[in-house]
Amino acid sequence: MSVKLHVIHHDDHILVINKPGGLLSIPGKGPEKQDCVVARARSFFPDLPAQPAVHRLDLHTSGIMLLARTKHAHRHLVSQFQYRKVVKRYIAILDGSLAAESGSIELAFRLDPENRPYQVLDPLNGKSGITLWHKLSEQNGRTRIEFTPLTGRTHQLRLHAAHDQGLGVPIVGDFLYGNGEDGDRMLLHSAFISFTHPGSSQTCEFTLEPPF
Repeated sequence: MSVKLHVIHHDDHILVINKPGGLLSIPGKGPEKQDCVVARARSFFPDLPAQPAVHRLDLHTSGIMLLARTKHAHRHLVSQFQYRKVVKRYIAILDGSLAAESGSIELAFRLDPENRPYQVLDPLNGKSGITLWHKLSEQNGRTRIEFTPLTGRTHQLRLHAAHDQGLGVPIVGDFLYGNGEDGDRMLLHSAFISFTHPGSSQTCEFTLEPPF
């Protein structure tokens, strides 16, 4: 297991990590899925609690990921996510053009048990996901966009980008919902996070430019 990990910030309560695309957030099932952000962080900070992750990024998503260093910090941060007190923004490149400059998307979707981890639109039984977006620039038939998710559903931004009831334009490199192939670099990056520090109660903000 490689132990390289870019730590943006650390103190007695939190770790802020720059997760590379292609690295799991937390361990999966099987020995081949044990290399992840949590495992690498634990090699540097062995006193991490058993469950330090307070949120996850998709395997192929890069950028800011927040970990707790104590059980108290974990409870505090998880509560902020549950009550939508955490602000997150993502940068993505879409594989096409958009006519509108900004907007919001609200779609309900759920896991397709016959095709895991694929999510399908289901207005009746799905969980609603809400995303604000605005276009940053357009070049060579592709669109740079900023997403602000108000909920944290699985594959929310990927589905909201690709589905024809959303933007109808998938994220570049997305092999589940777009035209990418497994192993492609998906151009989705966690670029900003704002939350209340569990120790000081002060507002913390971190920004990280995307590598694309």
